Amino acid sequence: SHCLVRIHRKRRTPNGIQTAQLLLADLAGSERMVKSGMTEGFGKAEATGINASLTVLGRVVEALSKNQAHKPYRDSTLTMLLRDSLEGQAAMSVVVCVSAESQHADETVSSLRYGSRLAPVY
Repeated sequence: SHCLVRIHRKRRTPNGIQTAQLLLADLAGSERMVKSGMTEGFGKAEATGINASLTVLGRVVEALSKNQAHKPYRDSTLTMLLRDSLEGQAAMSVVVCVSAESQHADETVSSLRYGSRLAPVY
């Protein structure tokens, strides 16, 4: 599953109150249900939810990169939580974790492609 940690900071300055926030997001990789063995029950539901939220995040990033008027933030809880970090005065870094093992080559390529989709926005 995904994990989001948000840290808020407020500071008084001579010009008023300065606020900042740091959001750390550990996004689960897309799940290949058959390969991971999650083909029924809670595991299948969780894998389906992970895949759906990553798909919506991809659509939001695409809409942002194309400067489209509508961005589908409301289609996923994940994108609603990431909204402040995806637009406005935010800076973002992306770290993609991959495997050097040949048996995971398809997941590695898929992860790298997904990570490169974020580049046009930031």
